Amino acid sequence: MPPQADQRDYAACCQNDRVLGEVAFVLAMVAVIIAARLVADRLKVPDTIVLTICGLIYAGLPGPTVHLEPHLVLLLVIPPLLYGAARRSSLLAIRANWRPIASLSVVLVLLTAFAVGALVSLIVPGLPLAAGVVLGAAVAPPDPVAALSIGSRAGLPPRLVAIIGGEGLLNDATALTTWQVAVAAAVGGGFSLAYAAGKFVLAAAGGLAIGALIGYALHLARHLLRDSLVANTASLATPFLAYVAGEEAHVSGVLAVVIAGLMAGHDPPSGESGASRLQTGAVWRLVEFLLEGFVFLLIGQQLPAVLRGLSEEPARTTAAAICATLGAVLVIRPLWLFFTQIVPGWFGWRLGDRAPTLNGREVTALTWAGTRGVITLAAVFAIPTSLSSGLPFPDRDLMLLCAYIVVLVTLVGQGLTFAPLLHLLRLRANEAEEVQVRNEARLAALAAASATLDDMQAEGELPESVAAPLRDGLRHRADRLRARISLLEDADGEVMWSPDLDAAVRAQHALITAQREELVRWRDGGRLPDESLRKLQHELDLQERTLPGQP
Repeated sequence: MPPQADQRDYAACCQNDRVLGEVAFVLAMVAVIIAARLVADRLKVPDTIVLTICGLIYAGLPGPTVHLEPHLVLLLVIPPLLYGAARRSSLLAIRANWRPIASLSVVLVLLTAFAVGALVSLIVPGLPLAAGVVLGAAVAPPDPVAALSIGSRAGLPPRLVAIIGGEGLLNDATALTTWQVAVAAAVGGGFSLAYAAGKFVLAAAGGLAIGALIGYALHLARHLLRDSLVANTASLATPFLAYVAGEEAHVSGVLAVVIAGLMAGHDPPSGESGASRLQTGAVWRLVEFLLEGFVFLLIGQQLPAVLRGLSEEPARTTAAAICATLGAVLVIRPLWLFFTQIVPGWFGWRLGDRAPTLNGREVTALTWAGTRGVITLAAVFAIPTSLSSGLPFPDRDLMLLCAYIVVLVTLVGQGLTFAPLLHLLRLRANEAEEVQVRNEARLAALAAASATLDDMQAEGELPESVAAPLRDGLRHRADRLRARISLLEDADGEVMWSPDLDAAVRAQHALITAQREELVRWRDGGRLPDESLRKLQHELDLQERTLPGQP
């Protein structure tokens, strides 16, 4: 065999080994993500924290690691995570609480960015203000994933969930736009406040317009997306389309993704099939679970890259810069919440009937919900290595360390103590009230269905022999809902979870389990085909989803 052929075979063999090694590494990361989820459920802590700690431990072991590529993170990871979160968010809740959300996601982010920039530029010799603001913009936006994960377990009140979620959706656009302007000023050697403000407004307005345009296009195309596979494909492609369109137009691609996601989540489902909605929701839960898992594992693995370039930094300057950055991040948020929410309440000022000022317990919870995450690391790793003059970007390695410490302290420190804090503050949503509202909405929907049935019968579209059993089914479901509502009220009319309702819910779960087991016995006995089994199991799954959660 010619030597060239041997070389080609050897190269192909090496390529195959490399691919198999990469696949094995990815599968190992998936296994860690699953294990971290199981451990976190047992320990009742967010799996994001467990994954970060696992990444830190792995970073100290010999073996391959994944280097955070900021451009890939911003293009392939951030858009689907933001879009998935926006789809689950409530546009009405964000609108009702727009004042505190705008205060936190715009004003506080800008204040934090410039405060950190000013402090670090004073501490680090020779560091320009623009370069300091680059670091400030990176550490300014909280990542609400860990906070909302804990809050959902602890029963965080709906208003706080809306504020934390709305802040997390919008602050990324503010921070990344500020970061881009600051990087341009630092690399070019000049900074103009008027230019920065104009750039910021243009980027935000353009991102909002592009996101609204894509969201409206999706609304118009709903009748074409009734097939579940087509609908899922379009849904998965939307965040990337919005982000790329925004970036190509030199506006905020992040804001475009958020607006498109909010419109998609708020859009009425009249043009979309139920099968598409169920499948799309399941697909997005899986996508978010895997992406968040990889992201937080990635955060822990970046420690060697952060420490690699610090050998030339004076220890005193390094410590001072870290303390200044961390101190500003931890102090400015509670001070801002105090002066914008508590102080107005002292003087009886109102921010509007739909958005009253927050009380002291709510402010304390929001203060501790400022965990930083992947946006911070992606932004700081994306800092250019050199200026337009060819000189190295000033103190880039120090900025990496400062941002990394902020992420670790807020994510692990605040994340682990958030649930005990909520318990101490006694902040918990009334689950019984939420269940009652859902049941009352179901009753209203059944009344609308009954009225439609009467109209169809009056117009001669349905004979009585067909309408009667349909009407009896609606009446039976309504009677069950009224009985469930009555179990939620005590003798004084207060909405609360009663022992009778708890027993009824557990009994209904047991009845559904018995039906599932009987269907499997039919399948195993050859009396029920597998396809029919899956359809009947799906019916039982839908019934189970309508049951109220047990406290």
